[in-house]
Amino acid sequence: MSHTLRHTQRIRTLALSAGVMLGMAATTFGPQFAHAAEVKKTKRTLAEKIVALPEATVEQLQAAERVLIGKYQCEFGKAVSIDRHARNNGYFDLRLGQQSWTMKPVLSSTGAVRLEDVKGAALMIQILTKSMLMDPKRGQRLVDGCMHDTQRAADEDLKRNPRPSVFGLNSETPADGNR
Repeated sequence: MSHTLRHTQRIRTLALSAGVMLGMAATTFGPQFAHAAEVKKTKRTLAEKIVALPEATVEQLQAAERVLIGKYQCEFGKAVSIDRHARNNGYFDLRLGQQSWTMKPVLSSTGAVRLEDVKGAALMIQILTKSMLMDPKRGQRLVDGCMHDTQRAADEDLKRNPRPSVFGLNSETPADGNR
């Protein structure tokens, strides 16, 4: 064999070996480098997402007094928890499983308390005997039949002591008024 042919084969063998070694190194360390880039990107994204909340209005503070703090047991074994926001008076942190929202309370004309996510992604309606968490963008319930201990007590009291109907009906009179 000629000297140039052996030299070319040696260079090709070295090049292939170097390529294999680089490929192995990239396979070993590539995911770590990619993860480091993701973490850096995630930190920047989280910092960009943190927005200062506006100071609570008087109406918001009044509504906040009516929010039931603590754990709610919901249908299908799910649970929702509501806690006061750590840094902002008049706001609340709501959690359902791994999801969480910062909520602003609003009193409705019906007396129900609405907890509105500051980003518009969730809405919780709290009435006397139950609460419901919704996704207002999709128009779907996330969970229903949520009851805080206070709501459970009110529901039991209404079962024991039914209130008179505002329509003048009682449990013995059919809704159409006929007997």
